[in-house]
Amino acid sequence: MIKTLLIIEDEKLLGSELSRHYKQLGWEVILFATLNEAKDCLISKEIEPLLILSDMNLPDGNALDFMEKMKKQVSSAEWVFLTGFGNVPDSVRALRLGAYDFLEKPCDLDRLDLIVASAARSATMRRRVVDETKQGYRKYSPEAFVGQSSAAQEVRKLLMRLTQVPFSALVIGGETGTGKGLIARILHYGGARALQPMIEVNCAALPRELLESELFGHEAGAFTGATGRHRGLLEQADGGTLFMDEIGEMPLELQAKLLKVIEDHKVRRLGSEKEITVDVQIIAASNRDLESMAKAGTFRADLYHRLNVFSINLPPLREAVDDLDDLVPLFVAEYNAKAGRQVKQIPPEVWKKLKSHDWRGNVRELRNVIERCVLFADSSLFPVQWLQLGKAVDNALYTADTTHIHLPLDGSMPLDDMDKFIIKTALERADNNLMAAARALGTTRETLRYRVKKYQLNCVDG
Repeated sequence: MIKTLLIIEDEKLLGSELSRHYKQLGWEVILFATLNEAKDCLISKEIEPLLILSDMNLPDGNALDFMEKMKKQVSSAEWVFLTGFGNVPDSVRALRLGAYDFLEKPCDLDRLDLIVASAARSATMRRRVVDETKQGYRKYSPEAFVGQSSAAQEVRKLLMRLTQVPFSALVIGGETGTGKGLIARILHYGGARALQPMIEVNCAALPRELLESELFGHEAGAFTGATGRHRGLLEQADGGTLFMDEIGEMPLELQAKLLKVIEDHKVRRLGSEKEITVDVQIIAASNRDLESMAKAGTFRADLYHRLNVFSINLPPLREAVDDLDDLVPLFVAEYNAKAGRQVKQIPPEVWKKLKSHDWRGNVRELRNVIERCVLFADSSLFPVQWLQLGKAVDNALYTADTTHIHLPLDGSMPLDDMDKFIIKTALERADNNLMAAARALGTTRETLRYRVKKYQLNCVDG
C-alpha cells in the first residue's frame, strides 16, 4: 500500500528537507506552502493522505482551524503539528481535536521519525476500521432486508428513512427468528454512528448479577471476584450503538438503572462514586409485546415509552410467504459458496412444501433448512428428501372435548403451542377464572399467571 504524506510548511528549506527525507523512507510526499493549496488538492484531487505533517501558523491561517474544517474530508488521517511558538492553549486544542502529536521547532529528526512511524501505524489501523465499516454498510444496507411482500417493502422504506435521522432509541418487535439482529445492524451501519462501535447483548442469556456488571461495569472489589476494573457495555458503546436483544427479560430494578442512563447520559460502574458521560444510541428488541407488558406492570412503562421513539414490527414468515421467492435462492447461493455445492434447480414439489409449511422458527428456521439441504445435495437438484418439514399443522388435529385434549406428537406442533392450547382450554372450562384453572391443572396461581401473561391470554385473576 502506498503511504501518502501531506506536508504543509511555508519555510522552503525545511519543507524541501522534510520532503526529500521522507521520500527516501518510502513515502509518497505532497508538499504545499499554504493551507489553501492543501485544501484545493484534498478536495479536487480527492487525495487520502495517511499522515498530515503541518506547521501551526501559515501565511493564510492557523492549521488547527484547517484541521477542524477538513477532518471529515480526511477522516482516517493522523495529524502531527510543528510550531516555532508553542503554547499551552494550542497544544490542548490540538489534542482535543484529535491530533496525534504537537511538537516545537526545531524538532530532532530522529524523534520526528519515531512519531511519524507511530502515527502511520495508528492511521493504518484507523483506515482499516473505516474500510471494514464501509464493507459493513454495503452488507447491511436497507436492501439487505430481503423480500417482495408488502410487509417487507414497508420495513425497507422505514429503514431508509431511519438511517437518515439521528434517533436516540428504537424498539424492534417480532417473533423469534424474524431478523431483529439484521435490522439493528442495518440501522447502525447505515446511520451516522457507523464508524463507532456496535455492541450487542442478549438480556435473556445472562443472570441478573452478571447482566448488571456487563451493562454498567464495575470497579475492583465491587463484589466477590471483581479483581479489576471492567468497562461496561454502555461505556464500550460510547458514541455508537448498544443493541439490547430480548430486553423484555431484563429485571425491573435494572430497567430503572437503564432508564436513568438514557435520561442523564451518564453511567456509574458498580462500586464507584464517579459518573461517566456516555452518548449511546439504544436499539431494543423483544419477541414479547412490550406495550402489553408495560400495561401489566411486568415491564417499566416509563422505560418502554423512552425506548419507543420509533418502532419496527417484523412480520412472521408465515404471513409473508411471498418473501420465500427471494429468500430461498439467496440462502441457496450463500451455502453453495460456503460448501462448494452447485445447487441450481428447485423443483415445484420443494416450493409447494416450503410455501405450505408453518415456519414457526421464521427466517432462522428457513436458513437452517436450506443449509441442511444444500450440504446434503448430490447434484444440482435441490433434494426434497432433506427438507424434513413434517406435516403442516392442521388445527383439526388438536382438539378438546369435555374430558380430553388431543394433541399431535409428530413434531408438527411446537411445545409452546401445546402449552398455550392446554392453558387456554383450561381457562375456557373455568370461565376464565385463574384460580379455578390453576386447580384444574394442578399448578399454582403464580405459575399459571406467568404463562397467561406470556401467551397473552385473558382471564379473571380471582
